[in-house]
Amino acid sequence: MTGFATLTVGDKTWRIADIVAAAGSDLPRLPVILRILLENVLRNSRDDKDTAVSALLDWLDCGRSDREIAFQPSRVLMHDTTCGPALVDIAGLRASLAEAGGDPNRLNPVLPVDVSTDHSIGVDVFARPDAMKLNMAHELKRNGERYRFMKWASHALKGVRVHPPGTGIMHTLNLERLASVVTTASRDGELWAAPDTLIGTDSHTPMINGIGVLAWGVGGLEAESVMFGMPVMMRVPDVVGVRLTGRLREGVLATDLALTVTECLRKIDLADRFVEFFGPGVSSLSAGDRAVVANMTPEFGANSGFFPIDGRTLDYLAQTGRSCEQIALVEAYARRQGLWFDPEANPRYTETIDVDLDAVEVSLAGPRRPQDRIAAGKTIEALGPALGGGDAAAAVRDITVAGRPADGAVAIAAITSCTNTSDPRLLVAAGLLARKARLLGSTPPAWVKTSLAPGSPTAERYLRRAGLLADFEALGFGIVGYGCTTCIGNSGPLAPAMTHALADRTIAPVAILSGNRNFPGRVHSQIELAFLASPPLVVAFALAGDVCRNILRDPIARSASGHDVRLRDIWPTGAEIDAALAQARDAGDYAEAYDAAEASADWAGFEAPDSALFPWEKGSTYIRRPPFAGFSNGTRLGSYAAVPLLVLGDDITTDHISPAGAVPPASEAAAYLIAHGEDRHDLNVFASRRGNWEVMLRGLFTNKSVRNLLGADLPPGTTIHADSGDRMSLRATAERYAEEDRSVVVIAGERYGMGSSRDWAAKGVALLGVRAVLALSFERIHRSNLIGMGILPLRLPTDHRPQDLGLRPGDSLEIDAGLEAIAPRAPVTVRILRDGTQLDSFVAAAAIETNLECETLRIGGLLPLILQKAESASV
Repeated sequence: MTGFATLTVGDKTWRIADIVAAAGSDLPRLPVILRILLENVLRNSRDDKDTAVSALLDWLDCGRSDREIAFQPSRVLMHDTTCGPALVDIAGLRASLAEAGGDPNRLNPVLPVDVSTDHSIGVDVFARPDAMKLNMAHELKRNGERYRFMKWASHALKGVRVHPPGTGIMHTLNLERLASVVTTASRDGELWAAPDTLIGTDSHTPMINGIGVLAWGVGGLEAESVMFGMPVMMRVPDVVGVRLTGRLREGVLATDLALTVTECLRKIDLADRFVEFFGPGVSSLSAGDRAVVANMTPEFGANSGFFPIDGRTLDYLAQTGRSCEQIALVEAYARRQGLWFDPEANPRYTETIDVDLDAVEVSLAGPRRPQDRIAAGKTIEALGPALGGGDAAAAVRDITVAGRPADGAVAIAAITSCTNTSDPRLLVAAGLLARKARLLGSTPPAWVKTSLAPGSPTAERYLRRAGLLADFEALGFGIVGYGCTTCIGNSGPLAPAMTHALADRTIAPVAILSGNRNFPGRVHSQIELAFLASPPLVVAFALAGDVCRNILRDPIARSASGHDVRLRDIWPTGAEIDAALAQARDAGDYAEAYDAAEASADWAGFEAPDSALFPWEKGSTYIRRPPFAGFSNGTRLGSYAAVPLLVLGDDITTDHISPAGAVPPASEAAAYLIAHGEDRHDLNVFASRRGNWEVMLRGLFTNKSVRNLLGADLPPGTTIHADSGDRMSLRATAERYAEEDRSVVVIAGERYGMGSSRDWAAKGVALLGVRAVLALSFERIHRSNLIGMGILPLRLPTDHRPQDLGLRPGDSLEIDAGLEAIAPRAPVTVRILRDGTQLDSFVAAAAIETNLECETLRIGGLLPLILQKAESASV
């Protein structure tokens, strides 16, 4: 077989796709990412192998390409609130296939699928010894029906493995347990070794890039297509190189670097582009440091934040209990295949950015976007504009003199999220700061809700071994659960003192979290302002009780003896962190902790149906057969006139489009649930309701930050009907337009769909009947999700900002997007008319990257395409 070779490690010999031979003298010039893609096409391509190889090597001519390749990952990773709707889709597809006379068992994954259960646990209880036990009890009670459905899927679908509640966040689970870096398999009677690659239904999937595993986030729709054997069709990607030099200074942590990189890279357009880190500074970073940076990939807008394999990778594998045989294979394979990191290498990149590690300072990001990095001492300056020029000094006086929360008071201080809790160094640093504060007798004010939610159960073991868990608990930072919690918006109720303050008067509290997103209302519906910070800074701001001070210089607390406590008094040194880490670490913890979590008696107690077809329950408020999981109702492409349903500004995130947090008791979604027998006071979160399209449809665009520019003072989630002028919910208006046989579109500004990968932000819009979304720019995953639902994404010309178009109810947009005219990046003519008179005409660009995306749009979406292929295979 040409293009293949053997690799012997110990007493085993493996077949490998020979990257070195295929690339020849071009290998050193190729980014490592493209070397991995080269291996993938060598191993998986058949008739078009030579074409795919030449597409990758020809990329070197100018560092970019319009040619397409097929990528086939070795596995899929999902979490419960993306796998839930995906599995509901699959159950619906199986039902449709069976009704058409096909075999539903044809719809089975062709590669391994791991599902974590991490996105729905909430912080109902905190700062008490039994907090985690009680939060888990609430979690299992609220989500029992959903978990039984997931167990059905794990029985009915081959290769689907569900990791039960308590096993941690998917990205930490991937880092510590699932990722092999080099994967092995038997094929055609031979043992093969290859790079471990995957796609994940969460935008933070690239966290695994920190240990040399190429992976990126996709929507649930794209994951479904891959599960059933369709490759990821992609244009040979631009690869932006980020050259790291120097090393981080004393006191500067991985979080500070991640926020700095995010600020730097958000300034350039990274949509559908990959990022690879290189240069001598990479070698100074631990695998934990790298994973923190890679985790922020969606925040800086790219597909990946890739760090190649080196000795730091091997150290991490050893620290997390991987076998000596596996570590030896990883090193031998990476060196043989040219995937081993060389700090002096200088590959060809599409573009190169320089980051000096010596220049990174202790930082925060906020108060509304993760790319808005500030020096840690600059929160007062950042808060002023956010409060409309309010007097931060007056807020400090109210807090310190009156002893009550005011503007800038910290309502939530949460050590949360895979971003920062997956790195033991960051948790240990926070624990040491808590220890020093505890020894001084300092504690947070009563209005601060504190919580610690590590990414995996292993954290409890190493924190306890280092003696730091008691120090955390003394300051209210006891473990509340293993899951996303506050970072995904499951922050639970605020502390009573803050709840009373908000009821008494208008104040603007803030959240401090070690998470990755701080969009208004995401962390908690009553909190518009939030700062991202490292875990030790979260503890420091909890002690301060407000952000209306320079945390680096001003007193942040009082000691038991009445003395001022400043950050420098309690900030741990690098040597102290290293010593505590040495005491904390035990490689045996990882397998033991996960094995114990996987053996959950509660999970084993859930009973699930055992049938190829899921038995839908008519009265269920969690699982309903989706109307779009069937054969195609036809394409949304064509030449047509449409009325604008929504006109939106910049930075509309998937949180704004389709919420994940608590279902508000006064909302349209709540009214539906209450009418179907649910308790108004315990409606769970939208993330847990994604298997019920009726609920999700009623939550669209209801985030209080959403402004529909079609009319003044339109409440979120509403619009104006063109002919009648009635102000109604989006759902009711869309139904009326459908009855009138009128097409609708959505218009938006820059970075439309940024944030989480949730495909419901596209599914919901599809249920509103939207045929196209016109935006100045799209985030990659959401753009893909729109296409997956058959909706055409169109990029507006840069001089056509939605807020400047002057669109009114009754205006129409004529769009020429016929089936034959649609191609990757094709021009599409759009005309704006009012009362039959043309106001404007311009050419938009189809935000389509591949021919498969064109085919998907022509058929009407990915789900009909999957079903069509399954039906053909059944014949």
